[in-house]
Amino acid sequence: MSQEESMGIYIFCGIQTETDESFDTVEIEGETKELFTVRYRDAAIVAAEVPMKIYHPNKENLLMHQNAVANVMKKNDTVIPVSFGNVFQSKEDVGVLLENLYPQFEKLFPEIKGKIELGLKVIGKKEYLESQINENSKIDRMAKSVKGKSEAASYYERIQLGGAAQKIITSLQQEVKSEVSAPLAELAEASKINDPIGEKMLLNAAFLVDRDKEAEFDQKVNEIHEEWKDKVDFNYSGPWPAYNFINIRLKVEDPDAS
Repeated sequence: MSQEESMGIYIFCGIQTETDESFDTVEIEGETKELFTVRYRDAAIVAAEVPMKIYHPNKENLLMHQNAVANVMKKNDTVIPVSFGNVFQSKEDVGVLLENLYPQFEKLFPEIKGKIELGLKVIGKKEYLESQINENSKIDRMAKSVKGKSEAASYYERIQLGGAAQKIITSLQQEVKSEVSAPLAELAEASKINDPIGEKMLLNAAFLVDRDKEAEFDQKVNEIHEEWKDKVDFNYSGPWPAYNFINIRLKVEDPDAS
């Protein structure tokens, strides 16, 4: 059988369930596929039958994976995320995997039942960041001394200027952490601060929130945004499964290797 014809099982997430559940279809690289469950005790893995190959983490594929998991979350309140791109040769192989993962799943189920992940990225507006940096008189003086000098003569001063600006950004990140992230963390079951992406990001946080508190959490985000909206943009996302709070990484086997 050629590689094009051989089929594999792509897995999306784990769930807690006592029955075979049905979910919406998923479109994988232009083909509509049924989602089904492979079960073991009170656990199941949600999967689809796909051509056996390596799936590349391009934007479209990552979105497909996220959307499928989001659809599962609409019907099940205990979802364990699985990393992108895992394809197994048969349902039996997925069953063996689930049996091996079951001790971890059993511990995780009560911890994440009825909980969702919400993400908040806070990005400083260009004018606000520049005004903060320009207000610092030392930087202002250094900037003036750099002007009009040759590139080589002002090299050291330029390095200092960059370092001083970075200090201000770092201090703004600390401020956002205490003024934005800390009050939200109080409403969450758990929170995690990730490294900022890019120079203008002041906060990159994830919060594990009880579904019953989602509306209260949303309202708090809106209140804080009102206070900060002239200075920053909020990128608020979710609900997601607990990607930042669960670390189940599966080794992807190359189908050509066997």
